[in-house]
Amino acid sequence: MTDFFYISDLMMRRLFRICVISALFACYVVLSGASEHEERKSEQFRIPDKNSSSIKVKGNYTSAKDRRPKAVIPRKKVKTGNKRVSMGSRRDISCTRLGGICQPTRYICQGRYLKGRCSGNKVQQCCMPVQAWSVLCAGHHNRVRACDVHGCGAFNSQRVNGLHKAVDLVCDDYSIINTPFSGSLAGPVSRKDPAGNQFDGVKLLSDEHCVKIFNIRPYRYFGPVTQGEALGYLLPLQERFSGITSHLELQMCDGTDPSPFI
Repeated sequence: MTDFFYISDLMMRRLFRICVISALFACYVVLSGASEHEERKSEQFRIPDKNSSSIKVKGNYTSAKDRRPKAVIPRKKVKTGNKRVSMGSRRDISCTRLGGICQPTRYICQGRYLKGRCSGNKVQQCCMPVQAWSVLCAGHHNRVRACDVHGCGAFNSQRVNGLHKAVDLVCDDYSIINTPFSGSLAGPVSRKDPAGNQFDGVKLLSDEHCVKIFNIRPYRYFGPVTQGEALGYLLPLQERFSGITSHLELQMCDGTDPSPFI
């Protein structure tokens, strides 16, 4: 009888141990599953966090872009100011595109002043640098006619009817006359001296210069011409003025001295 109780007690202890171990194992399984579930949840929560953080960054970037126009406003004002400042230079473009500079006439100009090429008052004029013209008379340098029995060929030389507002360049009768600068022919010109003698020629103009060339017979009176192109030939003067030096007469349209260009 005692052995029976002893065996029964031993079996109960083993059964209790088995139950305890089974319960612990079940708890372990449950806890492991719960931890895995929590990790999955945490991963699911982390993904939208990343997205939300990137959205926030994008949102901040977008808002930074939205704030940019406010920062650009003064730049627009600066541009407007530049336009206002550049209005004067745009008005002076007729001078600057010729290679000149607008400046007050009290300053020394190494070339010559052109009128009506600059903005502002009349004391502001276009100073053009000296640019030599090509040789006008074929076979000659641009040599000013010296004094002879009929007068002198320099600018402002004394004549019977006043000062000579032109320059006479030495040239042989019937010699070819070349175009001094590129421009356009603007029709025939003529003048008479106090004795009634008529001198014929042609007007040549460009954006920078305007001249009248007398004592020549041009091949044509209108149309574009290029520098160095044959313009016509010199009319003879010896038949009317014995002892005169054959020459062409070069006169600026505004009455200024053409000497710096020849």
